Amino acid sequence: MNSDAPYYRLAMKIFADFSGSIAVPAVLAALLGKWLDEKYHTEPRYLIILLLVAFLSTAVHLQKKAKQYQADYDRLLNKK
Repeated sequence: MNSDAPYYRLAMKIFADFSGSIAVPAVLAALLGKWLDEKYHTEPRYLIILLLVAFLSTAVHLQKKAKQYQADYDRLLNKK
């Protein structure tokens, strides 16, 4: 087995986790914001508000995950 395999697995895990953590809130905020704007005729108020909330919450969430993955990476380095 390749000695770099644990690093590749961690990299793919980080990629998948961060991709979902960025895309899902943005798409949900856009869909919900558009629906609320159409319902209350307030274009683009709710869309912008919900996208900002999604952006801020995603930033906080990614920062926490980055610290967790840094610890995982450090554990991999210490195993060698």
